[in-house]
Amino acid sequence: MMSGCRMADVERLGESGDLFDRVSELIEEARAVVAAQVNAALTLMNWQIGHLIDSDVLGKQRAGYAEEIVATLSPQLTKRYGRGFDKSSLYRMVRFSQTFPDREIVATLGQQLSWSHFKVLLPVYSDEARNFYIQQALDARLSVRALRELIGRQGFERREIANAQTPGGSVVPLDTFRDPYFLDFLGLENAYAERDLEDALIREMEAFLLEVGNGWTFVARQKRMTIDNDDFYLDLLFYSRPLHRLIAVELKIGKFKAAHEGQMKLYLKWLDRYERRSDEEAPLGLILCTETSREQIELLEMHKDGIVVAEYWTTLPPKEELQQRITQIYRAAQERVARRALGPARDDEDYE
Repeated sequence: MMSGCRMADVERLGESGDLFDRVSELIEEARAVVAAQVNAALTLMNWQIGHLIDSDVLGKQRAGYAEEIVATLSPQLTKRYGRGFDKSSLYRMVRFSQTFPDREIVATLGQQLSWSHFKVLLPVYSDEARNFYIQQALDARLSVRALRELIGRQGFERREIANAQTPGGSVVPLDTFRDPYFLDFLGLENAYAERDLEDALIREMEAFLLEVGNGWTFVARQKRMTIDNDDFYLDLLFYSRPLHRLIAVELKIGKFKAAHEGQMKLYLKWLDRYERRSDEEAPLGLILCTETSREQIELLEMHKDGIVVAEYWTTLPPKEELQQRITQIYRAAQERVARRALGPARDDEDYE
């Protein structure tokens, strides 16, 4: 048996270990707070420097002379304060103040986004796209690397392409899906079966959830549905916390077919009757195909039944070609939205 002295020693050691953990937690919390404060101060300082140079130098002096002033200022600051004030950094600060002209917004965002996040956001071509990436970074707490990857994989454009399927009156909320989905992380070759695709998605579920959107959780694979003594199997079932609803996913090899619509409608009806809880919204369906038929999809108006069709790409072309292809699809989607806004063409024009 253990003596009383040894028991006391063990208890003291346990108390010491508990004290160490609690003190360590306090230190980590304090360091995190200090780091956040330092980052916020650095971000705001860079904005103020850029604003000062922009308003007092670039905005008041002729171009050549203004550049000389900045070129002189850079080595002076570097000599006194070290790295971070070279000429290109100073012009980046100017661009920062021009891109984000509201100081209060910068101060607020600086509490959650680092200066490195802002540097990644500066090249984004439009305010709408930039605001999308900012919201994604805040909602998902994206690292700088993850944000850079999302921008490089054109997350905004792919969301807008998917939104083109969901006009006014749709039961599918805007900003829910993307099109196409990039599944290059699966490592699939050109020839594979639907089961191979499903297996790969299950194996790389974490990466897939990051690709499909924030707030999805995996529920089931090959969800069995018994209808009139016949068994049907849904490929994948997810739950979206932000949307408070189930999302059924069907994987298809090849081009979208109109018959896929009826199959997904059946699944959604069954889920709505037997799986949907009283506090949830109606389930949504996502059909992933190797190739979509966008005119068929538009004619079928599946958005009214809560169904979206999207392509998935298991291999990606080189970066420049990828951007060109997504831009082409994006512009076509914008044209479809514009035509829809104009309404159906009329042959019986009014005559005077």
